[in-house]
Amino acid sequence: MNFAAVGSVGGVLLMLFGIPLGLSALVGWIFTEPEALGFLIVAASSVALGGLAFVLLMNANRTIRIREGFFIVTFAYLLLGFAGSIPFLALGTPVASNFTDAVFESFSGWTTTGATVFAGLDQMPRSILFYRSFISWMGGMGIIVLAVAILPILGVGGMQLFRAEAPGASSDTSLTPRITEAAKRLWLLYFALTSICAIAYWATGMNLFDAVCHALTTVAIGGFSTHDASMGYFNSPAIEVVAMVFMVLAGVNFTLHYGVVFRGRFQAYWTNREVRLYGGILVFCITVTTLWLWLDTQNLELALRQGFFQSISFVTTTGYTTAQVDTWPVLCPVLLLLASFAGGCEGSTAGGMKVYRVLVLMQQGIREVRRLILPDGIFRVKLGHEVIPDDIIEAVWG
Repeated sequence: MNFAAVGSVGGVLLMLFGIPLGLSALVGWIFTEPEALGFLIVAASSVALGGLAFVLLMNANRTIRIREGFFIVTFAYLLLGFAGSIPFLALGTPVASNFTDAVFESFSGWTTTGATVFAGLDQMPRSILFYRSFISWMGGMGIIVLAVAILPILGVGGMQLFRAEAPGASSDTSLTPRITEAAKRLWLLYFALTSICAIAYWATGMNLFDAVCHALTTVAIGGFSTHDASMGYFNSPAIEVVAMVFMVLAGVNFTLHYGVVFRGRFQAYWTNREVRLYGGILVFCITVTTLWLWLDTQNLELALRQGFFQSISFVTTTGYTTAQVDTWPVLCPVLLLLASFAGGCEGSTAGGMKVYRVLVLMQQGIREVRRLILPDGIFRVKLGHEVIPDDIIEAVWG
């Protein structure tokens, strides 16, 4: 293990951690909150510590191999998860009642899980709310991918990190061979999609602050909200439609978005088998949930509104809520919970095991049935024109 490479990357990540801290300080200054100074101090400390680590290891051998790549991905989330808890504890505000709550909230943000132990969000300082949303946004695309775009400038190769963080993206032929340029364009696309989402939220009735915070966690499929009632706070069909559109888009492989935007491959959306199955899961869950709610409530408008929104939120693993799902007929929450295990497409910001792996499992299951019928037959697992190697199938089974 090349610990000099690990330490150098850790230093870069701590410097990058200064971005959400600095922006949160700016938000605190805009809203004249005392937390602004605290964020600024933590940001300066993080950048200084990270810069010191990088400078001290500047002349060491910092070659990153596959082993270091995978280790750094794990190390990065641990480092940022614990470091991210500091603002919740050190700002002199009763945000987190204890260390465990602060660490939980930080890890939930960086991993875009969206589970929260914080209450009283409506009265919480806006700098804290923005900070929660922004770390979720950075975790959505992967802090490692951002580091990949910067590490070559600093003399540290980044291809292995990109493979470890986004294996689906690194093998996609729509990405440019220059991995640094690819990472930059993916982040540009991610930023553009978030900006459009924020404008759409603002145009449909959110104030600017809520629009930005919710856009950050919608495109990241993070689910953090600035209100305890989540999306139900706004009680707006227009806002819910915006959320649904961008949750669905964020659940699609970003390399497909990349191919459409930068290569003009518009047919990729309907020719890709993973996207078709992803759409099929969404349609199935929406249809069953809506019909069941309609039968239960005898209110078609309510069934359509809640069935569509909650199905998309669950399937994409976003976690926004507009209704008390635990009061629904038991079939609906169980169905949506099971669908969330698949999640979104590989290379998306969604959670779950990914629809690509579900496809591989389905095809492998079909192959095993065919082998039972024709024991001497030779069958391949294929997705489109792509033959899936046996080692990938074994990894997916595992």
